[in-house]
Amino acid sequence: MVLLPKKKLLIVDDSAFMRKLIGDFFKDSNVIEVVGIARNGKDAIQKIKALKPDVVTLDVEMPEMNGLDALKQIMAETPVAVIMLSSTTQRGTEITLQAMAYGAVDFVAKPSGTISLDLHKIKDELVAKVENAAHVTISKLNKVTTKLSTTTPKLLDRKPVASNVVSTKRVSIWSKTSKKMVLIGTSTGGPRALQEVITKLPKNMQAPVLIVQHMPAGFTKSLAERLNQLAEIEVKEAENGDIIRNGHAYIAPGGYHMKIQKVGSSYCIVLDNEEAPRAGHRPSVDVLFEDNSHYNDFDKIAVIMTGMGSDGSKGLVQLKKNGHVVAIAESADSCIVYGMPKAAVETKVVNEVVDLENIAKAIIQYLP
Repeated sequence: MVLLPKKKLLIVDDSAFMRKLIGDFFKDSNVIEVVGIARNGKDAIQKIKALKPDVVTLDVEMPEMNGLDALKQIMAETPVAVIMLSSTTQRGTEITLQAMAYGAVDFVAKPSGTISLDLHKIKDELVAKVENAAHVTISKLNKVTTKLSTTTPKLLDRKPVASNVVSTKRVSIWSKTSKKMVLIGTSTGGPRALQEVITKLPKNMQAPVLIVQHMPAGFTKSLAERLNQLAEIEVKEAENGDIIRNGHAYIAPGGYHMKIQKVGSSYCIVLDNEEAPRAGHRPSVDVLFEDNSHYNDFDKIAVIMTGMGSDGSKGLVQLKKNGHVVAIAESADSCIVYGMPKAAVETKVVNEVVDLENIAKAIIQYLP
C-alpha cells in the first residue's frame, strides 16, 4: 500500500498552552503533520511564506495582529485553507462570520473562551475539519471570496448572468400558481454560499425560505443578521412560533432541528432540541426535509449546497415521494466541499446541477 504524503499544518495562537494542545491532537494523524507554530498574525504571514502549509488553524483574538487582519493579508498574498478558532462571545461570532466572508474554509468554537482548558471537547471536530480543509481547492475558495468581497448591501446588480444550469431530470406537473416553499441545506463553505444565493433573491419573492446551516448555537444568529444586512429579503434566526411569510428567510438556530406546523391556513416554525442529532448534526437538513415531506399543499424547491458528508440526501428522497418537488444541487465546479451535493446527486432524484452563482436564478425560475 502506497502511503500518501501528509498534509502540512501551521498552528497560530498567542497562547503556548493552546498551541501545545492543538499540536497534540494531530500526533497520531495519518493525514496531518504539524510543520510549525506562530504566535500572532504577523508571525503567521511570515511562517506561511516560509513553510508553505496546506492548512492553517488561526486564532481570532491575538495581540499585534489579530486573526481577521491576518486572514485578509494571507488570502491576498499566499492563499491557503484556514480554519478559524473562535470564542462564542457576540464579538467572537461576528468576527468569525466576517472571516468566512474573507476566505476561511471553516471554524471551530472554543468551548471555554480564549484559553480553553477543556479544548479536548472539540478535538474530533477540529481534526476532522483540518483534515477536510487540507484537501480544499484554493482556487475555488478564492473565486467565491473575491466575488463576495465586492457585494454591496441592499444594492445588487440584477443583470442576467450566463446560465450554467445542467438539467439532469425533467420537472413534471409543476404549476407556477400554486404555493411554494424554498428549503436550503449547507455546511462547510455555507456562509459564503448562502450570501451568494440569498442576496440575489428578490424582495417580493412569492415563497418563504427555510435554511439549515451546520453551525453551533450563537453563530447562526450572527449569520442571519449579516445576511439580513446584505439581502433584499428579510433574514432572521428562526424562533419557535414564527409565522412563515413570503419574502422571508429563516435560519435554524444552532442546537435545534427546524420543523413546521400548520396553524389555520398558515404555517409556523417549530424548534426541537430533544430529538437526537442526525449524523452529529442538529440542526439537520434531513430532519428539515423529512418533516416538510408531510405537508403537500405547497410545492417545494429543495437546494443542497457545499458541505462535508451526506446530510440532506435521505430527506431529499423522502421529499420526492410526497408532493411536487424540484431538487437543485450545487455543482462540483463551484463547491468548496463536494460532499453533500454529491450525495444528493447520487440519489438520482436531483433535477438540476447548478454552479453557485446561478443557484438563485435556478430557484427564481420555479417561483410564481
